[in-house]
Amino acid sequence: MFPAAPMAGYDRAITIFSPEGRLYQVEYAYEAVKRGMTALGVKAVDGVVLAVEKRSTSPLVESAEKIKKIDDHIGVAFAGLFGDARVLIDQARIYAQTHRLVYGEPIPVEMLVKRICDIKQVYTQHGGVRPFGVAFLFAGIDRRGVHLIQTDPGGTYLKCKAKAIGAGAQKAMDLFVKEYRDDMKVEEAVLLALRGLREAMEEGFSPENIELATIDAKNRSFTVFTYDKVAELLAKL
Repeated sequence: MFPAAPMAGYDRAITIFSPEGRLYQVEYAYEAVKRGMTALGVKAVDGVVLAVEKRSTSPLVESAEKIKKIDDHIGVAFAGLFGDARVLIDQARIYAQTHRLVYGEPIPVEMLVKRICDIKQVYTQHGGVRPFGVAFLFAGIDRRGVHLIQTDPGGTYLKCKAKAIGAGAQKAMDLFVKEYRDDMKVEEAVLLALRGLREAMEEGFSPENIELATIDAKNRSFTVFTYDKVAELLAKL
């Protein structure tokens, strides 16, 4: 019988730190996000934009939606493992609807994000489970204003003005650093998001490979753009 590799115990166990202070399984969850298709969000003064790359692995299979509605005032995009995202999105919807029933008002965006991050964090410190290999971009409107919040597999969340996650994130972020402005309107943010997605996608930048959605601050409504509307916007780039 061959002896185990020196790092095998740290590599397999989620609850054991390596001598360097690393949790390898959590780091692998981050790698799952980095290998995912690009998702990005841009915050404007009057709303938030979400845009994602979507691809089908076969012409016989429809591509899965990667922008989801949580409540009338909250939407989410993700990069990473679709199955992991589905479970957490379902839980987010339950939290949102429960809050409405109990308190008679929409759930605050940051409160919802914190609850999802609490679940993620628990899955980094218990044996018999693994971390969620997915990162989210939550976009929402509440009494405190407009929100774009990123979560990571470790349970951390960050408030952002513009953010990209997934395989092409760095290229999109380079563009955002140069062109983002605090006074942008949603119409401008939509075009910036699409330009960021164009930078991130190596090929296939076309309406059928893009999902786009906005949340309007005035009426707090979540809107997913149609194929024709996306095509119209791409023609303006």
